[in-house]
Amino acid sequence: MAIEIFRRREQKYVITTQQYEALMVQLLPHMRSDKNGYEGKYTVSSLYFENRDHGIYYETKNKLKYRQKLRLRVYDEIDIDGTAFFEVKQKHKKVVNKRRLRMTVREAYRYLAADLNEPLGEYETTNNQVLREIHYFRQLYQLYPEMIVSYDRHALHGIDDPELRMTFDFKLRCRDENLQVQDGSYGELFMDPNIIILEVKVNDSLPLWLTRILQDVECEQRGASKFCTSIEKLTEKQLANGHVYQELLAAGGR
Repeated sequence: MAIEIFRRREQKYVITTQQYEALMVQLLPHMRSDKNGYEGKYTVSSLYFENRDHGIYYETKNKLKYRQKLRLRVYDEIDIDGTAFFEVKQKHKKVVNKRRLRMTVREAYRYLAADLNEPLGEYETTNNQVLREIHYFRQLYQLYPEMIVSYDRHALHGIDDPELRMTFDFKLRCRDENLQVQDGSYGELFMDPNIIILEVKVNDSLPLWLTRILQDVECEQRGASKFCTSIEKLTEKQLANGHVYQELLAAGGR
């Protein structure tokens, strides 16, 4: 099967529930709910990978021009034989490239239980080439499962431009005591519950009408890494480069 490749530009905003409600009123003539979930609403749970030196964390926190992450993602509540998505997410400035494959949760954990430093075995997946890339990435960085990040998502697509996508992520939570994604999306909140992470995803640039709406609701661009903030929450201690977890406050994207 063809490799699943996604390339797009992403802009992030930290907004409040009040701004979300105001945006929904103005977006209604231009956007429709995603076909997935109920009226575009569903739960996302991702198993993230890291090494002992927090190499992925520091690449992200220090905003390296080129950085990448590995995650195993599921949608809504599933069992061990449900579908999971293994994804390598690469970012260069604001351009995101994502390569992914599908396999069952059971098969994904069978792969993760194997010796990382041994050659890749045989697994049932939609694309063996992507799995080889994932295995190389894990070996290069010595990556192991680190934590699960979950949130409730409301996704929208443009009516006239289906490539325009907006996602609103609520109730961001994380855990590191149980790394089985099929066991549910529970976890500890790592951002103020009044905060919503908005991501606008486009092929090129934002349409003028959307720019005006975001300005009208006073949405300001702000970097907000779920990966970094959840690691800081789970450690709740100073890391090697002096970063300390601080709970984000709902301040209209301030």
